[in-house]
Amino acid sequence: MSTEEKPAAAAPRSLAEALRERDDASLAALLRSRPDLVTPVPTDLTQLATRAGTRASVVRALERLDRFALQTAQALAVAGDPAPYEELLGLLAGDDGDPAVSAALPHALGTLREQALVWGGDERLRLVRTARELLSPSPQHPSPTGLGPTVREAASGMSPGRIQQIVATAGLASTHDTVSALAALTALFDDPARMAALLDEAPGESVEVLERLVWGPPYGQVTADPAPRLRWLLDRGLLLPTAPGTVVLPREVALRLRAGRAHRRPEPVPPAVEAAAAHPPQVVDATAAGQAFTALATVEELLKDWDEGGPAVLRAGGLSLRDLKRTAVALDVTEPVAAFWVELAHAAGLVASDGEAEERYAATPAYDEWRERPPAERWARLAAAWLAATRTAGLVGGRDAKDRTLSALGPGLDRSAAPEVRHRVLALLAGLPEGAAPAAESVLARLHWERPPRGGRGGTGGGEGEDLRTRLARWVLSEAEMLGITGRGALSTHGRALIGAPAPRRPEAEPEPAGPGDKLPVHHRPTPPPAPLSPTGQVAATAAAARLLAPLLPRPLDHVLLQADLTAVAPGPLERPLAELLGVLADVESKGGATVYRFTPGSVRRALDAGQTAADLHSFLAAHSRTPVPQPLAYLIDDVARRHGHLRVGAASAYVRCDDDAVLSEILADKRAAGLGLRRLAPTVLAARTDPTGLLEGLRAMGFAPAAESSEGDVLITRADAHRTPPRTAPEPVPDGPPVPDDTLLTAAVRAVRAGDLAATAPRKPVVGDEAGPGELPRTTVADTLATLQAAVLTGAVLWIGYVNAEGAASQRVIAPVRVEGGFVTAYDHTADEVRTYPLHRITGVAELADEEG
Repeated sequence: MSTEEKPAAAAPRSLAEALRERDDASLAALLRSRPDLVTPVPTDLTQLATRAGTRASVVRALERLDRFALQTAQALAVAGDPAPYEELLGLLAGDDGDPAVSAALPHALGTLREQALVWGGDERLRLVRTARELLSPSPQHPSPTGLGPTVREAASGMSPGRIQQIVATAGLASTHDTVSALAALTALFDDPARMAALLDEAPGESVEVLERLVWGPPYGQVTADPAPRLRWLLDRGLLLPTAPGTVVLPREVALRLRAGRAHRRPEPVPPAVEAAAAHPPQVVDATAAGQAFTALATVEELLKDWDEGGPAVLRAGGLSLRDLKRTAVALDVTEPVAAFWVELAHAAGLVASDGEAEERYAATPAYDEWRERPPAERWARLAAAWLAATRTAGLVGGRDAKDRTLSALGPGLDRSAAPEVRHRVLALLAGLPEGAAPAAESVLARLHWERPPRGGRGGTGGGEGEDLRTRLARWVLSEAEMLGITGRGALSTHGRALIGAPAPRRPEAEPEPAGPGDKLPVHHRPTPPPAPLSPTGQVAATAAAARLLAPLLPRPLDHVLLQADLTAVAPGPLERPLAELLGVLADVESKGGATVYRFTPGSVRRALDAGQTAADLHSFLAAHSRTPVPQPLAYLIDDVARRHGHLRVGAASAYVRCDDDAVLSEILADKRAAGLGLRRLAPTVLAARTDPTGLLEGLRAMGFAPAAESSEGDVLITRADAHRTPPRTAPEPVPDGPPVPDDTLLTAAVRAVRAGDLAATAPRKPVVGDEAGPGELPRTTVADTLATLQAAVLTGAVLWIGYVNAEGAASQRVIAPVRVEGGFVTAYDHTADEVRTYPLHRITGVAELADEEG
């Protein structure tokens, strides 16, 4: 039986009356579960009930039901209106009864009641009209149950004579009218014994027809001259014609053939998330920490590659496919993975468009601040940005509704469901024993149960909407691994802290005992998702995750191993100053457990261009190498330094000057210099038609080592991190509908609705000339309004008034006037529970409350 025991009182006649019977906590639960109802706050409970029954709101509520709650609503849609609890239980549990359904139904029905999709007591359960219209069977939109119309609905277009023929052929007594004939036929189909006897007489081929239609769709096609197996069914009403050439299996017949069940497979119990593998928690945390460090290194490498100005922004916005491929090669990852890192840096506010005429992507000033933070804090910022982002990197490369390619950093990548799916997938992982990695398919099955993919009426529509959550969940599992939230597929300790999950469950823990009374046993209840963290709570959770991760990250090293083949081996992560200067002095040759750097003339020249001297480089290598500086490397540095700056390039358009005129003569004689447009101005000066940058690159390609100089003749020092965007904010997530109201707003909203309902429903005396209906503002003349208010001041009467505020919003109030003067009335407002003053010209009319209410 249901848990709800109603007191002996008149049953509610509408959803509004049912809402009036609720307490404040129940109304707050309704507004919390359906936040679209509170924006704007309804004026009274009648308006709240009306809004709760609108198509958009009902569709949104149905889309957020779990599978069994949705099956319960679907069963109510094919039950009587109203339907007793026993009928609903029979439709879900069948004639034989299903203990799991019996245990789960009170919870599912309670969910529907809480969300105002079902109202009424256990003897008169009613599905709100809009939900019934969305879920009831029709030829255009079949019911998810596979059931068709009732006998009465299917036979509505048949002639009385034909109905009497069917009744007689079925072995029933003839009746004097169609209504009683259809009732007798329905009673036959509802009677298990008589229905079994009728089917025992059916030919085998006719039974096969029924078996093909019994689980839906219930419609079939027939010719003008049906085959004998169909004629036998049509003559007895087991199939009824609905249109020329179309027949349907009546609902009562299908239910009897199904043993009373509305669904082939009721799913009262959520599928368990199965563990595919188990690892020691320490191994999980260490693996996740390693991935977290790799994530930091990858993002830094990406932004370092874009330091001098990244790829151009497409006209429509975003990164071109060619630039994405180039970025993937630079990071040594696949293109989808490169798109993930690019989108992650964008979500964290580390990369953006520079907004210049030739728009390009570049690091933001926030990137420089981020680099200076400890590694754990840098990871926490990336993880928090990923968790809340609605931009979905997995969509990159797909097509939008207009068949345009979706590009990284471009428009069209926001999916409002992404944050909720990320939270829920990680919460499911947190529900497993510590160190357990889930089977991906079991996670998807659980998500499908909690939010069934569906189309048609009451659903999200076809196509991408049905499959999006599945794809999101798969992306979450892979992205969480790359980001270091999970390790070897299992949720890490710092990943658990990131979502505010409780302490891990041990494998040997005993199951929680069942709840008392009619409450749903624990093993039948779905795991509720963790309450969404407030902004403050999320900041605290992110900080806690950073604290747990910090001791797991490898400590940066202050040394490298120099080798005689002009390479240096970094056996682990390097301290930032060492890594930055070594990245300028040498080129990265390979990565892995250790990073190999190679010294070349070009890399040494790059360090000299950055302002280092040969002595600085020798001192740097000697200080940070655990091995002696190899002689070939020392010779390389000295040789490049000796030639560096021997040539000077400035702006003429550009010029080259050198103290050795023989070097300039050599340049002029080189055929490769023809494109530079050089001519001698003086023995030690050459002028060029090209710009200084092009001249520098041309001379370097010819094997020289020129240095740029300023207009004062000083050497220009070039640095790699010169280009930054103006200050940029991280992209704001696109919300999935109205936000869930907090407790303060819920309390205020419930109070306002109660107050407005009091004013709207208070009995009042009739006023001549005021014909305001329920919910309408009273209308009286100015003279009558003033006279009634003045009389109420003397008698202490309570009045019902209509009021329009300065914004034009109309409301009804119940007031006790205290003073009327100067065009204002001061009164105690019962709806607001305080003394207020109202301008008389904004009062539309007044009426006295009935004596029994006054």
